[in-house]
Order: sequence, then structure tokens, then C-alpha cells
Amino acid sequence: MPVFTAVDGTVLAYHVQGKDKGEPLLCLPGGPMRASAYLGDLGGLAEHRRLIRLDLRGTGASGIPADPATYRCDRQVDDVEALRAHLGLECVDVLAHSAAGDLALLYAARFPARVRSLTLVTARARALGVDFTEAHRREAAALRSAEPWFPAARRSYEAVWSGTPTEADWDAIAPFFYGRWDKTAHAHAASEVPQTNEGAAERYASAGAFEPAATRAALAAPAARRVPVLLLVGELDGGPLPRVAAEIAALLPGATVVVQPGAGHFPWLDDPERFTRTVTQFLP
Repeated sequence: MPVFTAVDGTVLAYHVQGKDKGEPLLCLPGGPMRASAYLGDLGGLAEHRRLIRLDLRGTGASGIPADPATYRCDRQVDDVEALRAHLGLECVDVLAHSAAGDLALLYAARFPARVRSLTLVTARARALGVDFTEAHRREAAALRSAEPWFPAARRSYEAVWSGTPTEADWDAIAPFFYGRWDKTAHAHAASEVPQTNEGAAERYASAGAFEPAATRAALAAPAARRVPVLLLVGELDGGPLPRVAAEIAALLPGATVVVQPGAGHFPWLDDPERFTRTVTQFLP
């Protein structure tokens, strides 16, 4: 398994998957702080591009940093840049999922000349001052009212929103994040806890991680405006809702929003062919 050394000395691992001679696509996992294994081959995207999946510090095969404060999202931007330099690439296509949307946006804001394109898959944008609210989650949840699992899952969601969830409640709400609650989704959801560094996740968006006004200004500057951005969101996802994705796109010059029908938070599982087609048509 290939590794490289971050600027603070932490040894970080990455996984290479897909076409040997394909253009590299640097993939940043969400969670936050979930090992990149859950991305898999991104619905077959590895047949078209060489996927470089980074295990963020303290996750997967990557080392644990000496300073836990470096789990903060903005502190990990240097890890992404160190990987680019290690790979010997002048610039990279970046794909980020979920919470990694913030990391990718901060990377593009700090190193715009190093980003050729940015694909944000059901991604957060706290870095831009846009967050997902309980109201958004409720709006998306209501779309699933005809599902057989809905009544029990909705009761557990209420417990989450009230701040009194049990472990069983967290398990019960998993169907809301998938377009189809089938065997594939069951297995994928079951892997979340063992793949996630919970302590690191608590620090990821801690105070000081984001300065939205500065990031918006940096991404509106000429150097960053040239970077094409795709926001791929699920029709059934609450984070972000399609209309919230449109708000995010309005802050990113030249951004395009694509809504994948019937998809949740992991669109490459819900319709691999559509997901792969959308991403490959966007990538340079």
C-alpha cells in the first residue's frame, strides 16, 4: 500500500484503483473522518479513471497524528497538497464526498492553480457558510413516507433531533441515506462505525475550521474561477437538498448542479451507471 509523509511527519496512506494509464482522480472521503474504503470503486468509475483514494489522517491505513488538533478540516488541506506533490502531478481532478466537500473547497481556495476540476458529491459547504439543517432533513425524510421502514425510522429520527438517540436509533435512520434500502445498502451502512474515527470527527469542524467570507472571496477570484465545479446531489438526500445545492452553486462561479433521480447520500450505490456517466461526462 503506498504511503507518503505529511508536513508534520504523519505517515498517510492512499489506495490506487482503476485504469493503470487512466487520468488520476483524487478522491476525498467524508464521514467526517471515515476511511476511504466506503467509496469502493465509486460505482464503476474506476473503469474510466485511476482513482486515488486518500485515507485521511487517523483513518484507515493512515497514521495517527501526534497533535489531535490537526484533525481540524482546514489543517488537513496541507495533507491533500502533500499527496499531490508526492504523486508528481502539476494539477489534479478532485472528487469529494459529503463532509469532504469542505476540505475540497478549502483546498481549491488555497491552491487554485493545483485544481483542474472539482466534483462535489452530496457534499457539505460549511466552508462557504451553507449548512444542512434539521428542517432540510425533515423535508427529505417526508419524501420516504411510503417506504415500509418509514414509521420506525421516523420515530428514531425524532429521537436524534431531540438529542436523545440510542445506538439503535442511529442504526434505524440509516435507510434515509440510501435511495434503495437493499442488501447492498445494509452492508454499506453496517461498515460506517468501524470505519470512522469518532474522536477525529468531533474535531473536524471545530471552532476556527471555517472562515466562509474569506473562502467565498478566494473562490470568486480569477485564479479559482477557471476551475469547473460539478455538484452532484441525490433527489432524496437531505444533505444537501437539491435546492440547497443550487444555493451552493450560486457561490461558485461556473458551477453545475446535477440531481440524480431516486438517489440518496451515496448515489454511486443507488444507480452506478447514471452516477458514472454523469461524472465522466463532466471530467476533463
